[in-house]
Amino acid sequence: MLRFAFAAVLLVLAGCAAPMGPQATGGLPAFPSAPDPGPFLTEGDAQRAFPAVLARVEPVAEAICLERTRGVPCDFQITVDARPGLDPNAFQTLDAQGRPVIGLTLSLISSARNVDELAFVVGHEAAHHILGHIPRQRETALTGAVLAGVLAQMGGADEQTIRSVQQFGANVGARSYSKNFELEADGLGTEIAIRAGYDPVHGAQFFTRLPDPGDRFLGSHPPNAQRIALVRRAAESFGYVSAR
Repeated sequence: MLRFAFAAVLLVLAGCAAPMGPQATGGLPAFPSAPDPGPFLTEGDAQRAFPAVLARVEPVAEAICLERTRGVPCDFQITVDARPGLDPNAFQTLDAQGRPVIGLTLSLISSARNVDELAFVVGHEAAHHILGHIPRQRETALTGAVLAGVLAQMGGADEQTIRSVQQFGANVGARSYSKNFELEADGLGTEIAIRAGYDPVHGAQFFTRLPDPGDRFLGSHPPNAQRIALVRRAAESFGYVSAR
């Protein structure tokens, strides 16, 4: 079941969203290639399109979550932060009860040039939850903190230094697999988008407008070109042919 928390401005827009084709059934789309995406969306068009995109993507993400996890909540809650001045951003987290939350800023939604980008971003964030990235990141952070603390203690460090080293170790541990997590989420996000009836290769062009993180040591995200190439390969592995 979809739980959708919109700011007041978007509550009005949600009621104006036009239908965007049949509801997803969870299976691969019947078409061999994506339809012509048409012209770029304006900011207002993107905001109005988002609820309809969400209505198709979220049930697919929930179905895949139920198929591939055990004892994991799959009832996604979607929140949109419409406060002015926020940078485009999307994230996945857990609420106090452990339920998955996908958050997006209104500026990110407004910056989308087509519905495929919106679908891919939501699918990517849902994939983080399905793949268990938050608990895996916590585990690596804890391991990093413990190892760093032990080494500092063995070296005769004082209590304050040990705490600082543990924090550093936790940060290093949390980032150790972050690039892999992003690529894993891109791959599963590709499948979610396809099963919802969208073109993930077209959607992944969103990366071309983001600052490229390059391939920095302990960077949190892989290079944009690597992510786009992975999405294309993942789509092809499902027999999907993009129009792009």
